[in-house]
Amino acid sequence: MKRSAATIVREYGPFPGVDSVGGVTHDGQQVWFASGDKLNAIDPASGKTLRSIDVAAHAGTAFDGQYLFQLAEDRIQTIDPTTGRVLATIPAPGGGGDSGLAWAEGTLWVGQYRDQKIHQVDPATGAVLRTIESNRFVTGVTWVDGELWHGTWEGDESELRHIDAQTGEVLESLAMPSGVGVSGLESDGGEQFFCGGGNSGKVRTVRRPERGSAACSGSGIPVDATSE
Repeated sequence: MKRSAATIVREYGPFPGVDSVGGVTHDGQQVWFASGDKLNAIDPASGKTLRSIDVAAHAGTAFDGQYLFQLAEDRIQTIDPTTGRVLATIPAPGGGGDSGLAWAEGTLWVGQYRDQKIHQVDPATGAVLRTIESNRFVTGVTWVDGELWHGTWEGDESELRHIDAQTGEVLESLAMPSGVGVSGLESDGGEQFFCGGGNSGKVRTVRRPERGSAACSGSGIPVDATSE
């Protein structure tokens, strides 16, 4: 496994009225983050808050190209980002112990924090299609270029981990500075990750490692992915 220190490129926040940042996702233009009773959209270029949606938003956030998905206690909500309406609700696999949320290949990927698992879930029914075991507490989850990444946060230590989507083996890790946690995780589809900062009330960007020809082995999901 390759280990290295995470490079924090930028910090956004803290934001007025936001005590904690949970899930994070990127819709191609805006960064959305969950803050308990709202979903908030910021401009990643300026850091300016563009809008917010009044909706329960306790953990992971994802985007499928049209709709937002938001963990709220023991359920996953489908939200129209234009109107803010909740269009559908399915049960979350962890029954309230869920953390990260991502969209890839037409399905949702849901992290379970203390159970140290990532579930692939049918977005229409909530049925668990398969489960990946981790050996750390799982926070945010994201896919980028066929790579599955998840955040960890235990005590003062937090990492971004690239894992094999078939076996759960850790392929590489990026260690955050001590005391800097990762609550939510999302790729911008390119060179950086957006990371929720929990009780810091911040969103941070972390540089994604440069890729060689062999760096993407062991993951095995197409590029169609946006997440938390």
